[in-house]
Formats: sequence, C-alpha cells, structure tokens
Amino acid sequence: MEGKVLHISTSPHLVKGTSTVDIMRNVVYALLPVAAYAIFAFGINALLVLTAAVASCVITEHVLCKWSGKETTISDWSAVITGLLFGLTLPPSFPLWMVVLGGMVSIALGKFVFGGLGYNVFNPALVGRAFLQAAFPVAITTWTEPFAISRFSTVGSSLMALPFMEPVFDAMSGATPLSAWKFDKVAVETQDLALGLVSGSTGETSAIVILLAGLYLIGRKMMNWRIPVAILATVFTLSFVLNFLNPESYPTPLFMLFSGGLMLGAVFMATDMVGSPITSLGVVIYGTVIGLLVVVIRIWGGLPEGVMYAILIGNAIAPQIDRVIQHRVYGTKKIAS
Repeated sequence: MEGKVLHISTSPHLVKGTSTVDIMRNVVYALLPVAAYAIFAFGINALLVLTAAVASCVITEHVLCKWSGKETTISDWSAVITGLLFGLTLPPSFPLWMVVLGGMVSIALGKFVFGGLGYNVFNPALVGRAFLQAAFPVAITTWTEPFAISRFSTVGSSLMALPFMEPVFDAMSGATPLSAWKFDKVAVETQDLALGLVSGSTGETSAIVILLAGLYLIGRKMMNWRIPVAILATVFTLSFVLNFLNPESYPTPLFMLFSGGLMLGAVFMATDMVGSPITSLGVVIYGTVIGLLVVVIRIWGGLPEGVMYAILIGNAIAPQIDRVIQHRVYGTKKIAS
C-alpha cells in the first residue's frame, strides 16, 4: 500500500494566481464601455482617435521589442491599455498624425526606456499626453460639442490634417466646463457632467460609466480601491470647505468631482500598479496628495485642469512614500534615513 506524502513548505501558499495578462485583459474589458460611450457621444471622430492611439502604441511596442532583440510583448495587453487611456485623454477632433506621434512617445519614452512593463516610473499614457500638451497646446485645447447630429456621418477636417500643417477645426465649442468656471465663473449642471453631455476629451464622457467600470475591477480584485477613494474624498472635502467659505469664488464639490478628467484619472490612471505605492497607508497618502494637487492646480494654477500633472507628480513620489512608511521587521533596528 502506497503511503501518503505530506509536503511541508514555507509561505506563500498560493492555490491559484492571477497573471499579468489576466489583469491587463480585464482592464481592457473595463475600458471598453468607456470607449463605447465616447464613440456614442462624439461619433466617428472619437473612433478614429481611439483606433489611431491604440494602433500606434501597439505597433511602437512591437517594433521596439524587435529592434532590441526581445520577444514582442504586445500579447500582454499593456500596450492596448496605454493606447486606450491615451486616446481617451485627447479631444475628439485631434489630428490623427499628432495622435500617432503621441502614441509613439507614450510607449518609447514613457515605458520602453525604463525597461518595459513593470519598470516604468510614470503612467505611459500621461507621458504621451504631457508631450502633446507642450508640443501642440492649441490643438489639444480645441473642443467639439458632443452628440452632434452629423457625428456618425462626417469626419472632422482637423483629423485628416497633413503632418506639420495647421489643422482646420470644424464646429468648435466655446470651452470645457472647467474653463468656463475658471475664467468666466459659469457653472454647468451636475447632471450634464455626470452623463457626459459636455465638451471635453473623449474620456470626459460619462462619470457613471467610468465608476461602474471601476467597480468591476474592484470586484475582480484587480484595482486598489483605496487610491480612487482617497483622491475623490480629498477633492470633495477640500472643495466643500472652499465652497462653504466662499461659494461665489469656488465651485461646488460635485462640480469638481464630475468635471474634467478626474474620474478617468482616479479610476484608471492613478491606480497603475507600477506607478503607485504598494502599502495600504502608502496608497492613501498617494491618493491624498494627488487630490490635493488637483484642487490646487484647478483653483490657483494657470490651467483649468490639473489631473495629468497631479498623477505624474504622484508617480514620482510613490517610491519615496513606500520608503518613508515601510514597516520595521520585528526584531530589527529601524533603517537610518
């Protein structure tokens, strides 16, 4: 009779792990409704911008992998996520050649030079967006109205502009809700902001859809819920205090939550596992800093929006946050700073 064998091993005792590919694929699943609503709101223009963003990111990653003699990594879905997020940060009328250029920068400068997936310091999509903000400030701040009657039958002339030629924009809108408030003190109804009935980037559509997508990832345990909660709670609290002290000079907390790219940034960009801290306390501090910076830039900065810069600064300090609050191993001395 064959005896039973007792296997003794040290922790961790994992029965089933979740691979990087599984996580990335589920993030793509969560982003698809957001992208679909953006296309519904802005039509063919948004579809072309998102397609060009994803294609440029995937092709750039494949080419760089082959050029460096490595096996291509496009099958891990990370380049697709970068492309979708990058495209969602852009205006729906943005010239396609600029989209492609920004997608190349997102992968090459934001990811590849750091060593690829798992080594990038900053969110690659925001690196590409920051580059375009500096290189093409007029084009990236030119907006179109959502739900135009002809959005599924015509393509904006600006999208087809030739490289290095000044694009011609059709049916431009006046300003985004953040710009209207910052410069003219004109507020937009909260319902319109939540449903995405305002002009802005393709990802500044329905906050409700973005929140539902985030809940899906939280339910699958593929997102640290503390990060978006810390960001949104900080923005809400500071905005509430400022609005309570002077409602004529400062917007309401709901306006601050639902306007601009805060929801997209808090749910999908600040939660990047590589660019955020790994400790529970660390992610709360990280989210609080990002929320604080968003309010400061929006209220007192020269730009109406501050989500992109707030997250990039948060990425930069994330390693130091973990270093400062690291737990001391029992029985050892505290590491000197």
